[in-house]
Amino acid sequence: MPESIFTTMSGLANEHNAINLSQGFPNFKTSTVLQNLVSKAMLEGHNQYAHMRGDLELRTVIAQKIKTLYQSTYNPENEITITAGATEALFNAITCFIHKNDEVIIFKPAFDSYEPVVKLSGGVPVFIQLHYPNYKVNWQEVASKITSKTKMIILNTPLNPTGTLFEDQDMLALQNLIKNTNIIVLSDEVYEHMTFDGNIHQSACKYPILKAQSFVIASFGKTFHNTGWKIGYCAAPKPLMDEFVKVHEFNVYSINTPYQKAFATFIKDSNNYNYLPTFYQNKRDLFLNGIKDAKFSYIPSKGTYFQLLKYDNITQENDVDFAKRLVIEFKIATIPISVFNVNHLDEKVLRFCFAKTDETIIKATEILCKIQ
Repeated sequence: MPESIFTTMSGLANEHNAINLSQGFPNFKTSTVLQNLVSKAMLEGHNQYAHMRGDLELRTVIAQKIKTLYQSTYNPENEITITAGATEALFNAITCFIHKNDEVIIFKPAFDSYEPVVKLSGGVPVFIQLHYPNYKVNWQEVASKITSKTKMIILNTPLNPTGTLFEDQDMLALQNLIKNTNIIVLSDEVYEHMTFDGNIHQSACKYPILKAQSFVIASFGKTFHNTGWKIGYCAAPKPLMDEFVKVHEFNVYSINTPYQKAFATFIKDSNNYNYLPTFYQNKRDLFLNGIKDAKFSYIPSKGTYFQLLKYDNITQENDVDFAKRLVIEFKIATIPISVFNVNHLDEKVLRFCFAKTDETIIKATEILCKIQ
């Protein structure tokens, strides 16, 4: 595999001392309360291996959280597993079911970790290309791509890198497609708490047939501003999870114990995540208000902490070349969308991360307004 665009752009940002709106990580601090809970757990002696599936108290709290948010029930004993970030959960779910020549449907543009793991497992990625600005799914096209070899469909909602959502009618269409099949759905929902303008996150676990055939994956790092802690979780019905943990056990075995203890306490207070839609919408709006006089065009992001900007009013350069030039000449780093598309389809669109301090956002928008 080639070097990822994230490595390339962050490396350029460091080299040229640029504002880094490329890689998706917050540049503000995680909760002091949460950090103190981690220290407390360490001092209380929670420093040895956790249960292979994760701390039971944390799994129980997660099950309650899911029930409250989505009216869906998982057994914390055997249907939830704590993982080394969402990345490990994605790896496990793919490798435990995908074998040689199995086909996996992936919606493009897609987060760049899906395809390599499918290939590593001997599977064959089958792509559905979505298009700017709305990235709507044509479900008849999806149906036409399903064959006797289709083993899995991977979806991501809210969708990185586009900032769009799978809506209720999309989830119902997907549910109808997989009904009476053995197709597994891998639902990457790491931005579940970042939806804007009254839009609601539609989790796969809200739909009974989908839930029965789905892995639902979430991330504490994305939710609680600590991506470097690398903790997430996966929820799935027992028959799926029984296979998932076979990979998990021999991949990492168990996850950082004191951090699990801290999250078990922290997540009990729903105020620690219910504020996020407003928090990130304010940052999105600050970013968009700051570029209202710029030459970029856009549709406001509906979710995630990313905003797409179309630059065809400025230049017809290839998006990778333009993104690199922005770092070198204007000291601002972003991500070109073509690298996530089928055959590097270039629609002249860049992705900007607004999970930054207000000061950083304002500095970035001042720069963007100067680009002619």
